[in-house]
Amino acid sequence: MSDLPITAVPPVARPRDEAAMKRPLLPLRVSGLRLASGGAALLDGVDLTLAPGGCTVIMGPNGAGKSLLLKMLHGLLVPGGGEVSWNGTPAARATARQALVFQKPVLLRRSVAANLDFVLKTRRRERARRDALLREVGLLHKARQPARMLSGGEAQRLALARALAIDPEVLFLDEPTASLDPASVLVIERIVAAARDRGTRIIFVTHDIGQARRMADEVVFLHRGRVAEHSSADVFFPEPRSATARDYLAGRIVL
Repeated sequence: MSDLPITAVPPVARPRDEAAMKRPLLPLRVSGLRLASGGAALLDGVDLTLAPGGCTVIMGPNGAGKSLLLKMLHGLLVPGGGEVSWNGTPAARATARQALVFQKPVLLRRSVAANLDFVLKTRRRERARRDALLREVGLLHKARQPARMLSGGEAQRLALARALAIDPEVLFLDEPTASLDPASVLVIERIVAAARDRGTRIIFVTHDIGQARRMADEVVFLHRGRVAEHSSADVFFPEPRSATARDYLAGRIVL
């Protein structure tokens, strides 16, 4: 296993092949994905296939490798071994049609509207979409307000609007509601569910079992850097196959 520092992927030229850009990103195929740091295996031979459509929830105890896997799928981290392929396209060359929302939103020091304008201009989208996006996330009335004055839930909704502004084929969410109040959690779940229903593929990391039950069409359960279970939500929650997943859902400590 390659023991490499965890570093971001260097800039990679975007593909210029028009046919490649129009080809659907999915299915996603992950083969033998590995990452080690300081001699410790963080991801250890992950194999995974995700089909188009729906919401995949990635679950598991702390340190299982959930966020690392998400960043590798998005092409932000270089694996120590193995391969990530989006319908034949390497991960680092597929990011233009994906978006990632982190647990803590990073907003520009400008107005709410200007945060969206920046993304729309960069991606050459019509600025007329800005108001529709702000309306969708419930922030149209705060368009002129400085983004740094938003509450935590509002800031995360703005981050989600910026992600949706590029019309991503795949939307990654890394614990987006971990520190939010229940009302904000509900609003964000509804926004994500609406995006899923419009055809955006959702890949969602969460520790919240209740949220996973509400959002998941399928579950990838990680333990010690490996996929311990991958099944539909209808199978996973009532009858998980692995003892580790059963313990986790029962609230027992999983090491």
